[in-house]
Formats: sequence, C-alpha cells, structure tokens
Amino acid sequence: MDATATPRLKMTVPDPVSQPRQFLEYLFEAAVARALPLQNTAAYLPAPPKGRTVVVGAGKAGGSMAQAVEALWPADAPLEGLVITRYLHIPPRPAGLRPRIEIVEAAHPVPDAAGLQASQRILEMVQGLSPDDLVLCLISGGGSALLTLPANGLSFEDKQRINQQLLDSGANIGEMNCVRKHLSRVKGGRLAAACAPARVVTLAISDVPGDAPSVIASGPTVPDVTTCADALAILQRYGIALPAAVQARLASGALETPKPGDALFDGHEVHLIATPQQSLDAAAPAARRAGIEAHILSDEMEGESREVGKVHAALVRAVALKGQPFSRPCVILSGGETTVTVRPVKEGAVRGKGGRAGEFCLGLALALQGQPGVFALVADTDGIDGMEENAGAFVAPDTLARSAAAGRKVADFLDRNDAYGYFAPLGDLVTTGPTHTNVNDFRALLIL
Repeated sequence: MDATATPRLKMTVPDPVSQPRQFLEYLFEAAVARALPLQNTAAYLPAPPKGRTVVVGAGKAGGSMAQAVEALWPADAPLEGLVITRYLHIPPRPAGLRPRIEIVEAAHPVPDAAGLQASQRILEMVQGLSPDDLVLCLISGGGSALLTLPANGLSFEDKQRINQQLLDSGANIGEMNCVRKHLSRVKGGRLAAACAPARVVTLAISDVPGDAPSVIASGPTVPDVTTCADALAILQRYGIALPAAVQARLASGALETPKPGDALFDGHEVHLIATPQQSLDAAAPAARRAGIEAHILSDEMEGESREVGKVHAALVRAVALKGQPFSRPCVILSGGETTVTVRPVKEGAVRGKGGRAGEFCLGLALALQGQPGVFALVADTDGIDGMEENAGAFVAPDTLARSAAAGRKVADFLDRNDAYGYFAPLGDLVTTGPTHTNVNDFRALLIL
C-alpha cells in the first residue's frame, strides 16, 4: 500500500455467501485503510517553530509516517530527522515527494546492530536543541525493538537475549515493555529528557490494548508509571536472568524512569492518530454495506492466542446453533494483542513457524470442529504475523477435513507452535505484504 495515497476499497463489495474469503479480506482492507498515516496526520501536525524541526521515531509504520509528514509539512519550512522501521517496511516514495527525513531499516522483533546504531544517532541528533526547536516524534508498534539502546552496564547481546526470552515467555505487551523501559537509555520517557529544552510533540499509532501512550513502543517520550520493582518482578516471574550488576541497579532504583508530574514533560503533546478501535469501526460499516450485521466485541483482547481462539469459537457456535447472543448472518469483529507461549521443541523436531494470528486460527479451527457456515480471517494489520511473510490465516468449515485428508492433525501443529506449517499447504495463509501501518491484530468471523 502507498502510504501517501488515498486508499480505495473495491468498488463492488464481495458477496459474503459465494465469496466469504474475499468478503473477509475486504473487511481487513477497510480496517487497514483507516489506519494509514496520511489519512490521520494532518489534524495533529503543529505549526513550524521559530527554530529547527527534528523528526525522530521508530516503528513498523515509521516509513509511512515519515512520508506523510514530508507530504504535509510546508515546503518552505525546515525539516530534518531520522526514523527507524522494520526491514522491507519502507513504502515506495511517490513521485515528486522530496525526501527530507532519513528512514533506516532494522530488525524486529529482536533488535540488531542497525537498530542500535540508528538509535544512537537519534539520541545524538536531539542533543543541544533550544526552546525554539521542535522535536516531532513518530511512534508506532514495533518501536520497542527498533529503538534500542541498552542501559549502561547491559551488553547488547544481553539485551537481545532478554528480548527473545520475553517474546517466548507468554508475557503480555505491558509486561514486556515495562522491562524494556527500565533496561534502556531511550525508552520510558528518556528520549524526551534528552530533547530538553525543545518542545516535543508525539504522534502515535496504537497497537496496544487500552491505547496507553506509555506502552506504545515503550513510551520513549512520555512519563512512565511502572517501576524498577515492577520490572524485577516480571523478570523473576518468567525466570529471565540479568547480569548481577544490572540486577543490583534495578534493585536499588538506579534505573528508574521519569514519572508523571516531572517538569521535563511540561508543554509536550501526545496525539493518537490511529487506534485499533477506529479500524474496527471502519470494518463494521463495510460489512453492513453487504447486508451483514457487524458486532464489535472489543479492541482489547488479550491472553494466549490459542485460548482466545477457543473462546471466540464458543461464541460463534452459540450464534450458529442457538441464535445467541446475535442472529445469523453476522460478522463478529475483535482486536487486541494476544500472546504465544513457545513450547519446548522435542529432540530432533523442527521448531514451528508462525505468529499470534495463526495460532489463534489453530485454536479456533480445533474448537469449531468444522462448524458449517462459519468462516474466519485473522491477520496482523502490519501485514506480518510473527516473523513470516504472511499476515495471518483463513479458516473455513472444511479446514480440518482438508488437512486430515493429508494425514495432518491440528493438535500436532499446536504442540510445536507451527501455524504457518499447518495453513501453508492448505493455501489458507493470508499474505498482503507490509501494509505500512500497525494497529494490532484484526479478527473477523463470519457466521452465515
């Protein structure tokens, strides 16, 4: 998707009965289109300051957010900066759009040297600013891994290890980001401190349940309510070890983050330019245009992906079999950020591939047991489910039967967290490529 072009949905809405997959893809496109940066940025851009305007930031939507600012910023006003995004997430530059903000690619979800070097450059870039200068910070999901500068005394290798262990542990996004904030030189409000005395305006695309700015990308420019003690408790809960020196600094409070009420945040602004709820709200009327009633459960769904999938299946079966709590036909929509606890790989076995959306679909398909008339599409709105090339997966009434005909059991794939391996041979991966935005997982379940 071109981040600076107005997205257009299909002129004709696919028929839900004869084209259920295309219909659900249409709803996904409506959700993504609502969250594209150019559609949401102009209303929140401040006026150019007397001094410099320095743009910094990180996230999967970083490239498209930077291009949106370049397209909307006055051509005669100074503009400079650096934004970090994930590899292959820079959208094509529209003809005639002059590059003024550097965009650097780095690794996600585990940081790499490119992200480390770019983060150091961002920190250096905001040094020595004046009260007449403006820092425009562009933040989106994925920024926690992309904007990475370990706390003093913590090696980059330890930072990578801790990040991977958190990802595999089943910790939720709030827990992970609490730890990340306290082991960083830029997260948890520390980037804002480095910008002083310049004014800071943060534009954020939310990918977290509840839309708390302090959780999005670990809140580099906003105050942090969590504490060193919270971070230590989380690390202990999931059995993640720290170097002794860093453990001692956490225990003493030496790595504490700036808190609400700190004068360093005076005059700063934070604006959420796109949220999961807004995207669900865009998908619902798209369904109704096809004569299908839409029901939004929540944009804050959390928990183990497979278990959340089973809960959705129970609701869907109640609708299909009893007409409760909704009447058929309808589509049920939800969003949020579930987690995957990676199971130990058995000796000689290959570790599975996949992400939250795919694992949700495994749990959903297993619980539905081929329920007639039920179809589902679950995908990450950034276009990438975990670390694979697919955004998510599609489930149909014959999903289990088609797989069983090839001698494949869904439970075996759940055991090794291998949603990708399950859905790929069926042709039921949903592949969009990077969408250049990120408002978390999108789920649409159609009951005919």
